[in-house]
Amino acid sequence: MSVLKIGIVEDELVIGRTILNTLNELGYGHCGPAISYTEAIEMLEQERPDLLLLDIQLSGKKDGIDVAEKLNELYQIPFIFLTANSDGETIDRAKKVKPHAYIVKPFTKEELYAAVEIAFSNFTGSRTAAKAEPPVIHPAKEFMFVRDGYVFRKIFFNDLLYLESDANYVTLHLKSQKKVMVRSTLNDFIEQLDMQRFMRIHRSYSVNISMIDDVFPTEVSVNGVKIPVGKSYKDELFKALGIKEV
Repeated sequence: MSVLKIGIVEDELVIGRTILNTLNELGYGHCGPAISYTEAIEMLEQERPDLLLLDIQLSGKKDGIDVAEKLNELYQIPFIFLTANSDGETIDRAKKVKPHAYIVKPFTKEELYAAVEIAFSNFTGSRTAAKAEPPVIHPAKEFMFVRDGYVFRKIFFNDLLYLESDANYVTLHLKSQKKVMVRSTLNDFIEQLDMQRFMRIHRSYSVNISMIDDVFPTEVSVNGVKIPVGKSYKDELFKALGIKEV
């Protein structure tokens, strides 16, 4: 299981370091801290955290609630308000953006751990139960559009060599050697593809079988890249390729 990567948005550096130390003790990955709205958006775009710890008071005109609105609009990841603000007006504003937890400083390691685990579990569980729309938009016969940050990129199936999964992200490897990363599980993503053309060959990989150059006992070669073949996927792969082992 991949380590959960937690982004920190906190403009008080001493508190930021305390949060970092606590996350290290709990065994989480982390990025940040970002101290402003602009830095928070840059961190989301570049670091792609799985969950955000978000202070409400930030440097600059826009605050943590503005960050939360952008999260809900573009990124769809869980976030927890970790703040010293507990007045009625702030809480009323916070409720409108639907945080997955709200922790009032000072916090304990146990409180932070419980909030993170429950928030992430509830978020991923609700997405599965509701079968939320995957990030692939308008699948078509020869191409599809996928979200890459703020942009929807056109991907031709004939240019797509293979897919590589890492927890809640899938990296698309293209003929041009470019890579496009999207937030999705591999299972959700491959449902949008032509199942006659793309095949799961490993828990972390799916390949365009027309792009396979060589087949080895435990791996295949696609455009010069060796990709492992899981034991449970080998028979279906060989069947699809018309290979009969003697």
